[in-house]
Amino acid sequence: MKEFELIKHYFSNQPVKRKDVAVGIGDDCAVIKPIANQHIVVTTDTLVEGVHFPINTDARAIGHKAVAVNLSDLAAMGAKPSWISLAITLPSINEAWVAEFCAGVFELCEFFNVELIGGDTTQGPLSITITAQGLTPENQYLSRGGAKAGDWLYVTGELGDAALALQYLQGNISVEEHYVAPLIERLNYPKPRVLAGEIIREYASAAIDLSDGLISDLGHICQASNVGANVVLDALPLSEKLTNSLLEEDAINIATTGGDDYELLFTVSEANKVGVETALSHAGIHVTCIGQLNATQTITTTLNNKAVPINSSGFEHFS
Repeated sequence: MKEFELIKHYFSNQPVKRKDVAVGIGDDCAVIKPIANQHIVVTTDTLVEGVHFPINTDARAIGHKAVAVNLSDLAAMGAKPSWISLAITLPSINEAWVAEFCAGVFELCEFFNVELIGGDTTQGPLSITITAQGLTPENQYLSRGGAKAGDWLYVTGELGDAALALQYLQGNISVEEHYVAPLIERLNYPKPRVLAGEIIREYASAAIDLSDGLISDLGHICQASNVGANVVLDALPLSEKLTNSLLEEDAINIATTGGDDYELLFTVSEANKVGVETALSHAGIHVTCIGQLNATQTITTTLNNKAVPINSSGFEHFS
């Protein structure tokens, strides 16, 4: 099978056909119809074998994660996902692998009504680049730069399980057998918090998705908003799998620096605190208040009401 046969057989055959796509896969460019009173939000992420996912990761999981990490970025801006483009580099054409990869891609696309509108296929070491586009009402998007001193700091879901899974797969730690499958599921199949992003758009002052680690990503909000923060480590939402597998200090460290959570970290003013908690609760979305912003322009952490030092580094390419 050659390149254009591959595209026609696997990538053109998808479950989502949006009315706002005038021209999709098969031409030199895709054509999207303008949407009145909407901003288009655009993000691009690349996944490289051995860097963003372990070698021999299941193809379906790679496809899912490639889409999920991009939709997570859109969620952090409060955007509704709409379209993606896919550039994939393959060492060779393994039809069974491609079929499973597409299943992972299109399963998530169908759930969020996202259409694959184009891309590129080349031969080389395995890597996947996706550009995702979403919509927000005009001038109603979130950014990293709107937080103020006094705002409260929230996070969705639980932290640290994906990083724990990676440490397990790398042979650095052991975990109880019944934890293995759900931990690897958490690493390979992150759930982008799209609904949460659309809800908090009405309340939050700033937001970011957690890809590189809580403290590192919080630093991006603090820098963009010119604020500091104190994180209450006692309040971190840690799973039983994490707390039963590691000592408290190690569990906290992996939850604050491990990365791959793809939860949303966001800030909310005192006036909007009750509103956002109520709205998210009604949607069945679990969130935790883990600290508060201040004017110091530094990040501090407390445990049992005492200041404690913590590793502030997260994942960074070329570090």
